[in-house]
Amino acid sequence: MHKDEFHLKFFMCVIQSRQLVRTRQRTEWIMTHEEHHAAKTLGIGKAIAVLTSGGDAQGMNAAVRAVVRVGIFTGARVFFVHEGYQGLVDGGDHIREATWESVSMMLQLGGTVIGSARCKDFREREGRLRAAYNLVKRGITNLCVIGGDGSLTGADTFRSEWSDLLSDLQKAGKITDEEATKSSYLNIVGLVGSIDNDFCGTDMTIGTDSALHRIIEIVDAITTTAQSHQRTFVLEVMGRHCGYLALVTSLSCGADWVFIPECPPDDDWEEHLCRRLSETRTRGSRLNIIIVAEGAIDKNGKPITSEDIKNLVVKRLGYDTRVTVLGHVQRGGTPSAFDRILGSRMGVEAVMALLEGTPDTPACVVSLSGNQAVRLPLMECVQVTKDVTKAMDDKKFDEAMKLRGRSFMNNWEVYKLLAHVRPPVSKSGSHTVAVMNVGAPAAGMNAAVRSTVRIGLIQGNRVLVVHDGFEGLAKGQIEEAGWSYVGGWTGQGGSKLGTKRTLPKKSFEQISANITKFNIQGLVIIGGFEAYTGGLELMEGRKQFDELCIPFVVIPATVSNNVPGSDFSIGADTALNTICTTCDRIKQSAAGTKRRVFIIETMGGYCGYLATMAGLAAGADAAYIFEEPFTIRDLQANVEHLVQKMKTTVKRGLVLRNEKCNENYTTDFIFNLYSEEGKGIFDSRKNVLGHMQQGGSPTPFDRNFATKMGAKAMNWMSGKIKESYRNGRIFANTPDSGCVLGMRKRALLFQPVTELKDQTDFEHRIPKEQWWLKLRPILKILAKYEIDLDTSDHAHLEHISRKRSGEAGV
Repeated sequence: MHKDEFHLKFFMCVIQSRQLVRTRQRTEWIMTHEEHHAAKTLGIGKAIAVLTSGGDAQGMNAAVRAVVRVGIFTGARVFFVHEGYQGLVDGGDHIREATWESVSMMLQLGGTVIGSARCKDFREREGRLRAAYNLVKRGITNLCVIGGDGSLTGADTFRSEWSDLLSDLQKAGKITDEEATKSSYLNIVGLVGSIDNDFCGTDMTIGTDSALHRIIEIVDAITTTAQSHQRTFVLEVMGRHCGYLALVTSLSCGADWVFIPECPPDDDWEEHLCRRLSETRTRGSRLNIIIVAEGAIDKNGKPITSEDIKNLVVKRLGYDTRVTVLGHVQRGGTPSAFDRILGSRMGVEAVMALLEGTPDTPACVVSLSGNQAVRLPLMECVQVTKDVTKAMDDKKFDEAMKLRGRSFMNNWEVYKLLAHVRPPVSKSGSHTVAVMNVGAPAAGMNAAVRSTVRIGLIQGNRVLVVHDGFEGLAKGQIEEAGWSYVGGWTGQGGSKLGTKRTLPKKSFEQISANITKFNIQGLVIIGGFEAYTGGLELMEGRKQFDELCIPFVVIPATVSNNVPGSDFSIGADTALNTICTTCDRIKQSAAGTKRRVFIIETMGGYCGYLATMAGLAAGADAAYIFEEPFTIRDLQANVEHLVQKMKTTVKRGLVLRNEKCNENYTTDFIFNLYSEEGKGIFDSRKNVLGHMQQGGSPTPFDRNFATKMGAKAMNWMSGKIKESYRNGRIFANTPDSGCVLGMRKRALLFQPVTELKDQTDFEHRIPKEQWWLKLRPILKILAKYEIDLDTSDHAHLEHISRKRSGEAGV
């Protein structure tokens, strides 16, 4: 989301129809039914060209697909520009009109289907003149550029010269006065596609999350062989002059050391590194992992290479050391669910920004801030990106870190704490904090426990772990955790502590007794809806049991993503990727057999998050959820939609059903209905994914999200315990001493559980308002349903300086 990087594991922009009131200011929007309907005609008489430029990145195809389909939905003509700016200059067959079906099966492909190329011609005015001619002749005045900062800078130059280029073409007699008048101005919107995540103004660029997936897959594989032989591995990752991939990889795998260009190590780093590695071995670890960004340097600007590090470790410590340079494998493979959704949402927003553009509208870039989409002036972002490079060249590394943004700095601070700060030997005067898992298992829980335990130890606290949730707390299944206790937990799925759905109310006496017995002064509860409701019960229990008057914080962790107070829960991203992988294989199967529709049942209880987001990421034709009631007429309309689809060149269908969307319209019922109505037209198959969605190794987003949530929770806990210390004991009885830590839009917030009660549908175990419901129109439009573009949320034109100074630093 991230995924910042959040993941934010996440994340992203919503379909909108609106009118820009004033350039370079935040805007106000008035949406009427007529305006919603008008979106379908917004593009009539207009033409959009979409191109991918620079290095390829997974998720670019999702963005291209969204631009094409939403452009066609609005009535516009949409053109592919093959081979990037080179295709724009060369014209001819490189610029072809796109159809709805021409972007089918693009979503799950890595790279860019329409091609990308470095173009020297476009850097010269003569080349841009030819490009302008090719656009004018096709009536194209809207250009969507998907690429890095160089590509977007080129687009802005092209736009600023547009009038002069038209004038030159008129004088040369290559275009008519009428053509020049119709093409009087050019609208430019940029989408940042780069695995490096080096573009300032956005938390995540398209392709970054997928690159992290490739890296973590390799790190996990290397870990097993390294442990077998007690080896040290030095891994070099891409990123040019940006250390984002290296930094997040280090957080996600618990690396011993990371080298990034934004923060070179101290002059005596060789001594520090060797001491760190030997300490890790002394504590019982059988491996060492060192991550190196390809642009890593020392404080004098001298490159630090992976070979340099290997030679140092072998010479000083004599460890068996291997180097792995990951290279272009990081650019390859299937895009992650996050990148597909990010690309799709950004593509939709790009079309709306283009069609609403005026001659006075500055060229903008669609960016991600936390879980919100923003439009930022393109050249402001490019300038700040250049400022980072200049700051590093001038050896102003503190300034470079600040320019990268709060989210980057947050990652760095958490990494430094977990990897470079040694826990104090003495715990005199420390507090005792207990950590537990509650509810169903979710990938990433172990990463959250590890972070919580180690930050607690670094602060000088005594940290206890509770096995089997509230039940274990009542039975006294509690033990003290040391630094090595949680070693290697970051990449492990499930719950190492054990987790149960049992709530605390029936065991208050036993729980109170154990809180006293073990001197527990604070409680970190990592889990799903049961963790939240358990927290509410603890607040109620304070009236009867003084022992329960200790601070506690709930960290949401559930595949269902249904905890009130947070847009994302740990584990949901891993489950979403599992569903996407399965859907990809199923679609491939359907493509081989032709005319086949698959009905897939997903988990989530009454929460339709997984079904909706997986539908968007996998290109589903429909996703049935509890939050959006449906009738037999809707089912019949979906069947008819698929019947019409089978008449095109796309002869396959995918339908997702949330497990509790309707008690009567079961998966079997829908399968039987589709089978009956599709006789002679298509075959139907069904698949219940089940508990495979709760298993597996956590994704980079979930690892990173969990690590930062655990660190933030423990920092809050230490402060709250000190605040609650009265008369020689801890007494916390205020609403803000029992909170949910959640991600809300751009920030991580602590919200009292009692204040979230009114926002909760307890019968169905879901929040009353859920942000992702606003994405459902995108899913339907991309599946070619005739609906209104209707949403209450929207992106604003902002300024990067305002954005950066106001960031909450997720």
